[in-house]
Amino acid sequence: MLEKDVNVGYLTPMRLTLHTDYALRTLIYLGIHTDRLTSIHEIAQAYGISENHLVKIIHRLGRGGFVETLRGRRGGLRLGRPAEEIRIGDVVRYTEEDLGLVTCMQPPVEGTRPCLLVGGCSLRGVLDEALDSFMGVLDSYTLAQAITAHERRFLEAPPPPAA
Repeated sequence: MLEKDVNVGYLTPMRLTLHTDYALRTLIYLGIHTDRLTSIHEIAQAYGISENHLVKIIHRLGRGGFVETLRGRRGGLRLGRPAEEIRIGDVVRYTEEDLGLVTCMQPPVEGTRPCLLVGGCSLRGVLDEALDSFMGVLDSYTLAQAITAHERRFLEAPPPPAA
């Protein structure tokens, strides 16, 4: 179990947020359906996720240039650039607010004291290296490479009828 005392540096679990998970799923869906515009409703239905939550994710992906949104009657969503140009690491960096593995790697929080070992601890360097390696692997893959035959079979079904 992780130590929960906010005054002591501790390891946080290396886990991406649901926001990032849904962002990646959305991009995969759009990467499969490059022949047409899609809708938030369609993507939410495909994955069984909340449309309200997806609206926020699409908005953020749009601000980052990963998704293009077209308004109006014939509007919809599509990738903001080709899947071959979207690096998974870039998406993760853009959607994750905090990639610090230990509290001393995270922004300071008012009311907490810094770790007593700051300045002489080698663990932070080891964890920095591990995070760099993790992100390096994600940077080595594009969205196009993340779209496999399995995703295509599962997600290429015709869109649900418009409500």
